[in-house]
Amino acid sequence: MSATYLQALLSGLSVGGIYALIALSFSITFTTTKTLNFSQGEFVSFGAFVGLSVLLLLSGTFDFNAVPADASAGLKFPIAVATAGVVVGVVGIFIFLLAVRPFAGKPGMSWVMSTIGFGIILQSLGLVVWGPAVVNVPAPLGEGVIRIFGAGVRSQELVVLVSAIVIMLVFDQIMRRSLLGKAMRAVAFSPQVASLMGINVTLVMVGAFVMSGVLAGFAGVMVAPISTASLFMGLGFSLKAFAGAIIGGLNNPRGCIFGGFMLGVIESFVGLWHSEWREISVFVLIILVLAVRPDGLFGARTVDKV
Repeated sequence: MSATYLQALLSGLSVGGIYALIALSFSITFTTTKTLNFSQGEFVSFGAFVGLSVLLLLSGTFDFNAVPADASAGLKFPIAVATAGVVVGVVGIFIFLLAVRPFAGKPGMSWVMSTIGFGIILQSLGLVVWGPAVVNVPAPLGEGVIRIFGAGVRSQELVVLVSAIVIMLVFDQIMRRSLLGKAMRAVAFSPQVASLMGINVTLVMVGAFVMSGVLAGFAGVMVAPISTASLFMGLGFSLKAFAGAIIGGLNNPRGCIFGGFMLGVIESFVGLWHSEWREISVFVLIILVLAVRPDGLFGARTVDKV
C-alpha cells in the first residue's frame, strides 16, 4: 500500500511540476502588466509541436505518423525543449504587441477577448501546419518503468519533475538577483515610479510575455511524452495551472509554484480513491481556498487602484 501512495505522490509531483511552470507563466504577466494571457493553453500545445518538429528534423524525417523510437535520444530532446522555448517566447512578443498593449490601461477587459482570439488564430495556424492528429512522442530516457521503493514511475515523470524544479530555481534567482528581475519587480510595484527611475516599462512588459511564453514552450515539450502531443492538449493543463495559480496567489510567483505542485498531488491522490472525482476536487479546492483567502494562500492582499 505504501508503494501505491509513493507512486501517486511522484506522479502528482510530476504533473504538478507542469502545472507549476504554467502557473508561474500566468503570475509573470499578471504581476508585471496586470493582465493574463488567456491563450496560454495554445502556447503549451504550440510549444509541444515545435519541439516535436525539431525532434523529427534532427532524426532526418518529418513524418508525424511514424515518429522514430530514438527521436528524443541524446541531445535531441534538450535541443527541442530549448527551441520550443525560444519560438514560443517570440510568439509572446506578438501577443503583447497585438493583443495586450493596444487595450492595456483602457476601461473594460478587451484584452481578455483579444488574447483568446490570438489563441484561436495560433491554434488554427497549428492545424494548417501539423493537422489535428494526436502524436505519440518518445521519452528521452525510454518508456521503461523505474522502481523506487516498490513504486513504478515512468522515466519521463522524473525528467519532468527534476527539469521543472531546476527551471523554477533558475527563474527565482533571475527574479531576485538579476537587473531584469529587479526591473520586473519595480514595474510590478508601480509602472509610473519605475518609469521615473529610468526603466523602460514597455520593454520589461515585453520581457514578461517572452518569459511567460518560454515557460509554456518548455512545459509543452516536456509533458508531450506523458500525455501525447495534440493541438488541444494545452487547454486542460492551462486551466488546472490557472487554478493552481489562484490557489497559491497570482501575485506571488512562489505561491503559484506551490499551488501547482499541491494541485497535482491532490489530483493524483483523489484519483486513487475515485478517478471521476479528480476534476471535481480541483474546483472544490478553489472554492474553499477563495472563501477563506480571496487572494490565494500566499497572495498579498490587494487594493484596487484607479
